[in-house]
Amino acid sequence: MVLIPGGTNSGTDPDFGAYSLTVDSFYMDKYLVTKGLWDAVRNDPATVQRGYTDLRVGGGQGVNHPVHSVSWFDAVKWLNARSELDEREPAYYTDAEFTQVYRTGNVSEPYVKATANGYRLPTMDEWEYAARGGLQSKRFPWGDEIHHGRHDLPDRANYQANGSAYTYDTSPYTTWTYHPKGRETGSMPYTTPVDHFPANDYGLHDMAGNLWQWNYDWHPSHVGSFRVFRGGCWDFFAFGCRVAGRGSAPGGAYGYVGFRAVLPPGQ
Repeated sequence: MVLIPGGTNSGTDPDFGAYSLTVDSFYMDKYLVTKGLWDAVRNDPATVQRGYTDLRVGGGQGVNHPVHSVSWFDAVKWLNARSELDEREPAYYTDAEFTQVYRTGNVSEPYVKATANGYRLPTMDEWEYAARGGLQSKRFPWGDEIHHGRHDLPDRANYQANGSAYTYDTSPYTTWTYHPKGRETGSMPYTTPVDHFPANDYGLHDMAGNLWQWNYDWHPSHVGSFRVFRGGCWDFFAFGCRVAGRGSAPGGAYGYVGFRAVLPPGQ
């Protein structure tokens, strides 16, 4: 994990206009949760003994690829399991008194213990603040353009490129093209290893592309029904990789969504 310094990042996004993000410091996983880490926590005998009995197997093209096909509910429960394995206080509960750790079922509105030192999903503001990497008024975590397949410039992200579709996609392709590194696996989903692309200035990899990432929040237009995910993915286009963009889904398991964890400071 890396420390994300607290503060305010404000400016004018090229596509979304004025913004201002103020957060306290926190830690965030450098990488999307990998299939290897997912399996290690899910399959630990202590996890099963504690009652985490319905976590999905999840998908992954390798132990160093991000886990996918896990729901928002799976992610929240798995983060509690990871907390307990690391002897941390879980963040999510099924009761307001914080006596029943959320371990099974689909609880649409878990109780969040603010003082817990366990793992949790980032909020929308935390995620965007971290994705911007300290840069202001930029479209992507590194600047205002995105590309893959250009040998004169380093690849930036795993997404479907089409240089004729968006002015900020400077890829050489004129039809929708998957990233060649992702296609090496031979079958969908065409994810890439979590450390393949350069990190942003906070040391975070894949804050654009590879897999969309679950946030904790409800989508503002669909409160109570759709959770937010952000960052774009291997099967989506350049506009999905923009740091201010966001998608949403009911919380099911999809081959294009993963997640990463955050921790409070002082750990």
